[in-house]
Amino acid sequence: MTSARDIRPRADDLAAQAQYLSTSPSASFHSPSSHGSALTRTVPLVNAKHLKPFATEDIKVLLLENVNQAGRDILKQQGYQVEFLKSSLPEDQLIEKIRDVHVIGIRSKTKLSARVLKEAKNLIVIGCFCIGTNQVDLQYAAEQGIAVFNSPFSNSRSVAELVIGEIICLARQLGDRSNEMHNGTWNKVSNKCWEIRGKTLGIVGYGHIGAQLSVLAESMGMSVIFYDVLNLMALGTARQVNTLEALLGEADFITCHVPELPETKGMIGQKQFEQMKTGSYLINASRGTVVDIPALIEAMRSGKVAGAALDVYPNEPAGNGDYFNNDLNTWGADLRSLKNLILTPHIGGSTEEAQSAIGVEVATALTRYVNEGSTLGAVNLPEVALRSLTIDEPNHARVVYIHKNIPGVLRKVNEILGDHNVDKQMTDSRGDVAYLMADISDVNPTQIKELYQSLESLSSRIMTRILY
Repeated sequence: MTSARDIRPRADDLAAQAQYLSTSPSASFHSPSSHGSALTRTVPLVNAKHLKPFATEDIKVLLLENVNQAGRDILKQQGYQVEFLKSSLPEDQLIEKIRDVHVIGIRSKTKLSARVLKEAKNLIVIGCFCIGTNQVDLQYAAEQGIAVFNSPFSNSRSVAELVIGEIICLARQLGDRSNEMHNGTWNKVSNKCWEIRGKTLGIVGYGHIGAQLSVLAESMGMSVIFYDVLNLMALGTARQVNTLEALLGEADFITCHVPELPETKGMIGQKQFEQMKTGSYLINASRGTVVDIPALIEAMRSGKVAGAALDVYPNEPAGNGDYFNNDLNTWGADLRSLKNLILTPHIGGSTEEAQSAIGVEVATALTRYVNEGSTLGAVNLPEVALRSLTIDEPNHARVVYIHKNIPGVLRKVNEILGDHNVDKQMTDSRGDVAYLMADISDVNPTQIKELYQSLESLSSRIMTRILY
C-alpha cells in the first residue's frame, strides 16, 4: 500500500509525512435537510484504499463543551491528537487554542466569530455537535474554505419526548403540585387540570422534531395542526394551516420548533398572545429569541396563558451554576415567580441516546471530510463526494480545490491537471464559493507537489488539499 498524506502543510513537513500509512471511511452518509426524508449513501467498497490528509499524529483536534465519548472515540481511533475540554472558552482563550488545530468540535455555547476564525490558520473543518449552527459565522468560514457540519436530526426524538412530557405536566399542573409537596403542602385539586386526549396541539415548524412530535401527540389522542413556511406533507391526520394566526386561534397547546432567523426573532409576542385561546399553553424548545419573555410574563399574569414550558432563553449561562438571575436576563425574577411554569436549562437534546448519536454522526462527518474530502452534510459548502479510491489504485491522488466562484476557474484547473489522467471529477458551487474534487492516476510525490504548488498559485484559490 502506498503512503497517504496531504501536501497543504508547510513545505518542510512534506518529506517527513510521506512515510505514514492511512485510512478513510469507505461509505458516506448524507444527513437529510430539515424537511428531507431521504438518506443517501455512496456504495461501500470492500477494497477501499485508506487516505489521510496529514501524518496521522499531526491532525490536531480540539473538542469543547463535553462532546460525547462516542464522538471522541471515533476521532481518537483515527490516530488524531484529540484535546478534550468539558466547558466552552472565553474568546481570548479560544483564539489561543484554535491557532494550531485542524479540527474543532463545539456545541451551542462556543462562538466561532470571524475574529476567532481569522486566527485559525490551520483549521479545515468545524463540527457542531448539536442541531444549530448560528454560533458559527458560516459565511466567513466558507470564504476561508472551512467546512461546517452539524447533526440536524439526531436529537429529534429526545426533544419531542420532552415536549410530550411537558404538555402532560402543564395540563395537570404537576410542577406546582410537586413544589408544594416538597414544601410539605398537600393540595389535592382537579380545578383546571385536564386530560390531553381530545385537545389540539399546534406545532410551529414541522421539521424533524415537529414531525416526530406530531406522531407522538396523535398516538395520545390529540388533534394536530401545524404551521410552516413550506408546504409539507402531513403525517397521520395532522393538518397544515395557512397562517400562524390561524394556528394560535385554534390550538390548546402551542409548541415552537423553528431555527433562529431574523424572521423568527420575537415570533411569539404580545400580538400573538392576544390571538391565542384564553387558557392555552405555550412551549418553546427551539431558540430563546423566538418568544418575547416579558410579553409571556404579562400573558400568564392576566390568565390568557394558563401555563408555559421554556427550555431556551435569549441569554444563557456559559456553564452550570447559580447564574440564571436578573444579571443574565432582567426579567429573571419575574419569570421564576409564575405558577404552572416549567423552566429547564436547555436540555431538550440532553439524553444519553441523543448525545451518543450526535457524537457518532458529527465525528464520522469530520473524519470523512478530513480523510476523503467529502462535503456531504456540510451546511456552508457545496455538497460534493466521490467514491472511495481502492487498493487497486495505488498511485492515485485526490485533488480538493476550494475556490472563488468566478468564470474561467475550471479551465485553468484542468490545464494544470491536463498532463495527468483524471479518472473522476466533480464540482459544485454555493454562492460565492465552489468546491472541486478530482481523482488523478499514475502520479508520484514529486508530481503531486508540483500540482499543489500550481493550484496554490491561482488567484481563485481559497484552499488546496491533495490526498494520496
